[in-house]
Amino acid sequence: MSAATRSYVVYLGGHSHGVVASSADLDAVTESHYDFLGTFLGSHEHARDAIFYSYTRHINGFAANLDDEVAAEIARHPRVVSVFLNQGRKLHTTRSWEFLGLEQNGFVESNSIWNKSRYGEDTIIGNLDTGVWPESKSFSDDGYGPIPSKWKGICQNYKDAGFHCNRKLIGARYFNKGYAATVGPLNSSFDTPRDKEGHGTHTLSTAGGNMVAKASVFGFGKGTAKGGSPRARVAAYKVCWPPVSGNECFDADILAAFDVAIHDGVDVLSVSLGGEPTAFFNDSVAIGSFHAIKHGIVVVCSAGNSGPADGTVSNIAPWQITVGASTMDREFSSIVVLGNNLRFKGQSLSAKVLPGKKFFPLISAADAKLPNALIENATLCQAGAIDPKKATGKILVCLRGQNARVDKGQQAALAGAVGMILANNILTGNEIIADAHLLPASHINYTDGLAVFAYINSTKHPMARITPVTTQIGTKPAPFMAAFSSKGPNTITPEILKPDITAPGVSVIAAYTEAEGPTNEDFDKRRVQFNSVSGTSMSCPHVSGIVGLLKSLYPKWSPAAIKSAIMTSATTMDNSHEQILNASYIEAGPFSYGAGHVQPNRAMDPGLVYDLTTEDYLNFLCTLGYNETLISAFSQEPYKCRGSIDLANFNYPSITIPKLDTSITVTRTVKNVGSPGTYRSQVQKPAGVSVYVEPEKLKFKKVGEEKTFKVTLKVNKANAIKEYVYGQLIWSDGVHYVRSPIVVKAA
Repeated sequence: MSAATRSYVVYLGGHSHGVVASSADLDAVTESHYDFLGTFLGSHEHARDAIFYSYTRHINGFAANLDDEVAAEIARHPRVVSVFLNQGRKLHTTRSWEFLGLEQNGFVESNSIWNKSRYGEDTIIGNLDTGVWPESKSFSDDGYGPIPSKWKGICQNYKDAGFHCNRKLIGARYFNKGYAATVGPLNSSFDTPRDKEGHGTHTLSTAGGNMVAKASVFGFGKGTAKGGSPRARVAAYKVCWPPVSGNECFDADILAAFDVAIHDGVDVLSVSLGGEPTAFFNDSVAIGSFHAIKHGIVVVCSAGNSGPADGTVSNIAPWQITVGASTMDREFSSIVVLGNNLRFKGQSLSAKVLPGKKFFPLISAADAKLPNALIENATLCQAGAIDPKKATGKILVCLRGQNARVDKGQQAALAGAVGMILANNILTGNEIIADAHLLPASHINYTDGLAVFAYINSTKHPMARITPVTTQIGTKPAPFMAAFSSKGPNTITPEILKPDITAPGVSVIAAYTEAEGPTNEDFDKRRVQFNSVSGTSMSCPHVSGIVGLLKSLYPKWSPAAIKSAIMTSATTMDNSHEQILNASYIEAGPFSYGAGHVQPNRAMDPGLVYDLTTEDYLNFLCTLGYNETLISAFSQEPYKCRGSIDLANFNYPSITIPKLDTSITVTRTVKNVGSPGTYRSQVQKPAGVSVYVEPEKLKFKKVGEEKTFKVTLKVNKANAIKEYVYGQLIWSDGVHYVRSPIVVKAA
């Protein structure tokens, strides 16, 4: 490739060959791509050499190595919807890097419908991730019937004879040509859907893993591991590979996986990865998701791990369910006891313990720095910054941030420390995470960390001990928002509230690869069948599992109806009956949790839903200014913009007005999916805003009946607040509470 040659995705919209296409149809599409690109490169042969993916089934387009000038020329062609660089995206787990009565997987409530022995076996959950460890008990097919006849997928194990699918794990594929276009030729070890990293196994088992008794991490958190849809069939689409400049999953591979997954017959797609928020037609996950929902497939995405800063949320298309991360009511407690008898409760999954009740000398990492090391690097316990002469035989106190939490423990151990106390910085507040450290360790919150540092500075001979880990259930407050969880507002279309929902994403135990240790560090030679991992990557498949159950229960519901059921039944209260807090224990809001924390049993019977069709999403794109030609190509049907709709009237289950001047009236339509009844409106007004609902009462006589209502919001000029304020609208018949967040900012 020349210096100016890079890999690009050329997106041409949808296909006109229908759902059932012959191999001749698919070959004809590929030939058409060679012909099209050939007109820019001078010959069919040059085009054939340049193209490394031809998207032929549902997504129309190709990925190719192109000079920047040629890519720019192609982008101007009227047939082309968009041309964008084949860029990398990140897995949304916090393990690899750091950013500034429940059952095992955090949400499973006992309910007879969810627990029927064969319930949900016809639902197929696909996962775009790092692949799968097929030997895990979470994917055993004991007791499963035949594979559903609708399944058209494959087990792509031609170059890995040891990889097997079964009646539970019914398909597995890998996509690495986009990755290879960035890093160069790959050896044969990349030609497998096997998960060598752990992330894909963890997320897929959280969404649809079997019930596995006596699961634990080193004996901690012992219980029955259970995916959200434990009887669903599952399929793995491996699109993520060892990181290059921090990116693991490339656009060209992601689009290839979406195209094939739609063809294979999945019902749900779980996508625990993402990049910077960007225009929809330049975003492989948004494009792939749109084609999926056109076929009735629900797509669930992680919100990202770039919190707690505002405006960091990714995967912001209205046709995606976007999931933030919060804690659950389980802790792996390890107490730090200081020489002055102060005690601080931290968390850990370290299997190693310090002897008895013995105290050890305590030293801050800054005080243990090597003479030539930077104080900032030593404070963070980074490699090559700690002096063994100062640290040996002591408990070392490291500050959280930048390098991986488990790496800090390794650096402490390499310097001869007997244990580590990991203290949060101000950004991470009260969010403490249980990691499988290699030495006795406890992770404590920000205020407790300050107290430990103050104690060290107050005495000549500071001492401490760290107690062995114990598992605690029913801890309060829970849930609270994870500090890492990316937040709104939505920076692309602020009128659409994102994230949509939050779910458990901190210290989640699920199945894991046995190709690497629980910390994924080269120095970790341990192997586990289950691991505790944190991130919006972990919360996303909780919701994917719930979607799988709802798909089984209501196979005719649209993706939008399922999303509405999940959002309007959510709660904003924690287990102390207070508003959900953030990691600094300040009240959180819709930009943290969307509609609230997911409640699967309530989602099963939402009463009313806010529905949307493919046509509604096309009207949404028209309102954003995309022209009819592009939208027609996107939808593969003739489309006419019917005059610009106001985005405020888009029938979303939340109401967001980012610039309220004086007043606005928004329209919504609800569909009855429960018994006949009369719903009355209840409003909690945002500060400085008046809210009026017309009519105040909706009477439904049958299932499927729709009613439209209007909500008028008026700024009280005298009390206007020039930042976002929050309220809510509830429709209730006394049994169902259909709740929508109201998010407003005065202009």
